[in-house]
Amino acid sequence: MAPGRHAAAEVFLAFLRLGLTSFGGPAAHLGYFRTEFVFRRRWLSEEDYAGLVALCQFLPGPASSQLGFALGLRRGGWWGGLAAWAGFTLPSAMLLVLFAAWAVPLSGSVPGAGLLHGLKLVAVAIVVQAVWGMAGGLCPDRPRAAIAFAALALALLAPAEIGQVSAMLLGAGAGLLWCRGALPDRSADRSSEDGGLHWVPLGRRGGAVCLLLFAALLVLPPLLGPELAVFDAFYRAGALVFGGGHVVLPLLQDAVTTPGWVTEDAFLAGYGAAQAVPGPLFTFAAYLGAVIPPGGVAGAVLPLLAVFLPGMLILLGTLPFWVVLRRHPRAAAAVMGVNAAVVGVLGAALYDPVFVSAVRQPQDLVLAVGLTLALLRWRMSSLTVVGLGATAGLVVALATQA
Repeated sequence: MAPGRHAAAEVFLAFLRLGLTSFGGPAAHLGYFRTEFVFRRRWLSEEDYAGLVALCQFLPGPASSQLGFALGLRRGGWWGGLAAWAGFTLPSAMLLVLFAAWAVPLSGSVPGAGLLHGLKLVAVAIVVQAVWGMAGGLCPDRPRAAIAFAALALALLAPAEIGQVSAMLLGAGAGLLWCRGALPDRSADRSSEDGGLHWVPLGRRGGAVCLLLFAALLVLPPLLGPELAVFDAFYRAGALVFGGGHVVLPLLQDAVTTPGWVTEDAFLAGYGAAQAVPGPLFTFAAYLGAVIPPGGVAGAVLPLLAVFLPGMLILLGTLPFWVVLRRHPRAAAAVMGVNAAVVGVLGAALYDPVFVSAVRQPQDLVLAVGLTLALLRWRMSSLTVVGLGATAGLVVALATQA
């Protein structure tokens, strides 16, 4: 389908469905995206998908939202990228703005806490499915399996803020050393030599402009007066985050509670509600904007846009150079190593935070294994498994209370 508004409508509906059902955080979102766009819709290959995941893991910002934006660009051009971001982001942002107005924490009741816990168990199953499937395609030999294991160990044992990036760098270096012999012969297939990234809408000059704009917005707002203080706080938080949505929380907490814009109690209540909604955790910014005076829907818009903007600018700025690099054999070998490292990093995320936050009792493990089997062996849809997990969590909570 040629890029345009018709393709953008298709992209919007696909991502709206995910925005309404993708519980579990960034690691789970990668699994949802892989199932939907690699296998169900066949918008891209496993290799191209892993390449985009690797790039988004390298960059600061919300990796799953950056990946969704890139997938939308690939399918529908500029309109497709915007449609993907809107479809995936707006459902959770709107729910959190409503929560800010009603101020009723879902986790404050036994049924609500049970529902939330069931959705965390769904995330375990989703990430297991993603790790298992990607390992088969991206770690088919001993060198790449070793890279994945080393990346998993590094991501788990190193401090969170450097573990993922270090694992990717390790994968790139190991790929250069060990993966040259595994490169496919593409002499008869020139169409795939750019790794499927011929769709990038900007050249290198445009990419450089985006990178300069990213840096300028990081430096200039504090110099231009207090009128830009809210924009600067949320833009800076979005620009300095590596490792997923949860890492942005301490940055946002310092940004909004230190100047007294939001109380600690209101911040924690919103954080609890953010765990109960689908989509990216960065939409927590919409809740904070809705409680910062003057608040409301209008107050939520600027923080929401500001926290996502740096990640999208740096993605657009990097993509043109990524395309060029992937055409060279050494770079292709490095990318193979990075793809294997992605499997290890996702495996680390499966353990922490997904598994350790969800599986706390024997019945949790039973439910998590059952939901995983439903996905891997019984081929149930992700939406069905979300419903089963939520229902199971609710039933267990009510039974425990009784």
